[in-house]
This record gives sequence, C-alpha cells and structure tokens, in this order.
Amino acid sequence: MKHGSWGRAALFLILLATVWTPVASEAEGRTGDELAISPLQAMAVGRRIWRNECEGTIEGLTSWNVGENFPSLGIGHFIWYPTGRQEHFQESFPALLAFLRERGVQLPRWLAEAPGCPWPTRAAFLADRHAPRMQELRRLLAATVSLQAEFIARRLAAALPRLLAELPPAEADLVKARFQALFATPAGLYALMDYVNFKGEGTNPKERYAGQGWGLLQVLQGMSGSPQGADAVEEFAASAARVLERRVANAPADRRAVEAGFLPGWKKRLRTYTSES
Repeated sequence: MKHGSWGRAALFLILLATVWTPVASEAEGRTGDELAISPLQAMAVGRRIWRNECEGTIEGLTSWNVGENFPSLGIGHFIWYPTGRQEHFQESFPALLAFLRERGVQLPRWLAEAPGCPWPTRAAFLADRHAPRMQELRRLLAATVSLQAEFIARRLAAALPRLLAELPPAEADLVKARFQALFATPAGLYALMDYVNFKGEGTNPKERYAGQGWGLLQVLQGMSGSPQGADAVEEFAASAARVLERRVANAPADRRAVEAGFLPGWKKRLRTYTSES
C-alpha cells in the first residue's frame, strides 16, 4: 500500500474514534440496543460505504446490476423489488424510506405512495435514468448519506438477538463475544455495519445456497477463536472471504458464473475493513 493510503486510513480511524459513542454497554451485554452514532461519525462511515457500493458517485446511488431482478439504491444499495415481485433476498429500501420519514425527511409524493419499485425491468430503469423522477431520487439519496448510515447502524443494533436466537448456548456465547470484540473498536464497528448492509444478517432461511448462508452470522461463526482489537477485524475479514467463496461454490448453476464475477469486487470491499484500499 502507498504511504498516502496508510495516512488516509489512520486519519479516518482517528476521526472515527473521536466521535464513536455507542449507547450499548459491552459490560452489560446490551449490544442489541440502539446505537447512537454522531452525525460526524455517520457521515464518515456513510461515505466509506457509499464508496464501497457505488464508488462514491451520485449516479451510483441508483443502480440495477446485470443479472439481478431489482434495483439497488442509496449508499448501501438497498434492494427495492418491483411492484408485485418478491425474491429470496431481503428487501431493505422500503424500511429505509420509513426511517427517513421517521427522521422528518419529506419524500417526493410519488416515492411516498409507491407500493413497490415503479420500474418493472432493468431496461425500463435504464431508459429512465435521466428522467425527473430518477434525478429527484438521486438528490434525496445524496442529501441523506448520514441518515442512511444511521439506518444501517440501527439494523446492526437490532441484529444480535436474532443472530443468537437459534444457536446452542455455548456457540451463542462465542458469537456474542466475537461481535462485542468487533463492536468495541472503530474499525470493527465499521466492518460490522458494512457487512450487515452488504450481505445481511444471515438469519433469513431463504438466503441460502445448499443450505448455507453468507450473512453476518455465518461470518461470525466462521471466525477462529476469540480475537480482540485489530486481530478481531483481521479474522472477521478472512472469515468473510471464506464465506463468500463458499457462496459462489454453492450457487445454483444458472447463478454461479454471475456470482463468480462478483467475487473479486466483494473481496476488494473486505480489504477496506483492514486498510484504506
């Protein structure tokens, strides 16, 4: 890595540490409570997630990937299914809209009233990419980066009880200890926030290939031992890489080539957990 990249990474972590104020107390085991992150911290993490998902571009806030049947919107590429369509991936954009309304954001009328994504296909979505509705949607998403990061933090805060619910006691204790070790550091908190947004909690039985998931739960289960500090982040990133490699290997035949094409980008994202690149 270039010297300048290390400098940027150090600056980011120093900034994050100065504003990192989670409400939950590790000692009391309350990491399932709401996370209170400052606007400055939310913007720092939000911009990093935005760069991970769409290279920090305004146009990238409204994407529809080749091979997918839904658009991915916002800094976290939140899924929004076209009206009347449901698939096995967890839809998250409607929940984001509800959160924005809760925080006092006024949504465009067409968006507030939409029963689902109004673009039925990728072709229709791309054809409309310069239309007023799409431009209005991008402006909204670009103006709410900090709130979108807070939404991801809320999702993380609510995840732990669900992660532990179906595990045997001994395994639940181990997964909780790993979660808390990551939660206790700025870099680990970023990794948790990014991954739960990136690949979900891992608790949805529909998000499985060959019976095996790829979410936050599976990554925490796949970590070795009970590492602390920077070692916990390194091990989390390594476990995530193994989980995503397994996902590609288990993918149905008609999805395997598409997912194999995604894998290098996924691994590049995981490297941001331990470095700036």
